[in-house]
Amino acid sequence: MSLPPDRTEHTRFAAVRARLEGFTPRPGWRAWLYEFLLFGFKQGWACLFGGLMLALLLGTHLFYPPHAELARYDFLTLAAVAIQVAMLAFRLETLDEAKVILAFHIVGTVMELFKTSAGSWLYPEPSVLRIGGVPLFSGFMYAAVGSYLARVSRIFDFRYSHYPNQALAGVLAVAVYINFFAHHWLSDIRLALFAALGLLFWRTRVWFRVWRVDRWMPLLLGWLLVALFIWFAENIGTFSRAWLYPSQQHGWAMVSPAKLGAWYLLMYISFILVAAVHRPQEKV
Repeated sequence: MSLPPDRTEHTRFAAVRARLEGFTPRPGWRAWLYEFLLFGFKQGWACLFGGLMLALLLGTHLFYPPHAELARYDFLTLAAVAIQVAMLAFRLETLDEAKVILAFHIVGTVMELFKTSAGSWLYPEPSVLRIGGVPLFSGFMYAAVGSYLARVSRIFDFRYSHYPNQALAGVLAVAVYINFFAHHWLSDIRLALFAALGLLFWRTRVWFRVWRVDRWMPLLLGWLLVALFIWFAENIGTFSRAWLYPSQQHGWAMVSPAKLGAWYLLMYISFILVAAVHRPQEKV
């Protein structure tokens, strides 16, 4: 069976991917194990930017000098920029993916400015590279989500069946984004937003190829799995005191599982932003 063309042939990952997909283990359990391991490798590659950012949060929390002239938050901002430049320079990322990261940085920073002013969470350490109470590295945490979605969609060659009208999907994303702000003054309509998501996407399947066979899952389930991963990452971020919820100021505690709902809705906004660059392709 011939493999699909690699749409990232100008990245270094393309050559590695071609070699791994061209390997042929013995049939049976060996082939199943190989596909499972290949799935893990591809997911890890898609998470590269986010994984490096989490490593920086933990590493600076544990080892960064407390009285260094360069504030920890400023170091994180400069390190995030350096990672982005290096990924482009070494062809580990495409220019389209960099555009997605920039869009996420802007959208995320706007949300951070509002949420910190409303007291939803705070950044306890001083820094120079910041806007108001928001250090600039925070936008890269949102960008990590965008980077993952853009990379995973091409690495696994995503296709969709029963994808809804894109204009309706976009309107719903705008409503979700507005609700993140408006619920501080008006009624929180997230339950209605969840219902609208279910109605719009309940038939939608995302098809993906790990190795040589097309597989699928409900798109709504896929978003939930990614939201769960983000919740785990948020626990790492708050443990490193990169940001804190009010309940964590006097000692770390696990982020409430109720935050999964917020991350699910943010996951949807993220997906629509990526879809604006990489338009969803129909499964044929």
